[in-house]
Amino acid sequence: MNGETSGWDRDQAIPVAAKLVSLLETLPERSVARVSMAGIERMDASFAAEAIVEVIGRFRKSKGICLVDLSNKAIRLNIDLVAERMGIPVTVWNGAEVEVIGLKPSAGNREALDYALARAEVRTATFADVAGISIANASTKFKQLWEQGFLMRIEGAADSGGVEFLYRRIG
Repeated sequence: MNGETSGWDRDQAIPVAAKLVSLLETLPERSVARVSMAGIERMDASFAAEAIVEVIGRFRKSKGICLVDLSNKAIRLNIDLVAERMGIPVTVWNGAEVEVIGLKPSAGNREALDYALARAEVRTATFADVAGISIANASTKFKQLWEQGFLMRIEGAADSGGVEFLYRRIG
């Protein structure tokens, strides 16, 4: 935010969003970006929507963008409410603790998301076994979570020699 400790209104947010998008686009090899909120003292909902949540949504399937050091409860609440209204999940890390604010997963996908957030990487077959569901059902859950922006997805090789998607938490 160019050394600023407050983010107010759309006019201030637009150049910050443009700078963040430009930076992310110049780093195509980076699949994850961690945006530090350290030192930010105030942020209104319009700034949060334009400078943070909209950018996260824009890169939803191509880059995992998460927030770190978000200890200010008022700022967290503004981002949470805006992201929920916009239908975008926002991954937040405080130390080793991870949570997703904003968009909530469906009740049917909540268990899969919780499982994925508790580990660095998930195979659908492993979750299917743990949850007692079919691999196809587990695959559908994780695909939906990826499409909605809750998780990242990479292509890997299955034990059978085919393609298997691995799902990762953002951050």
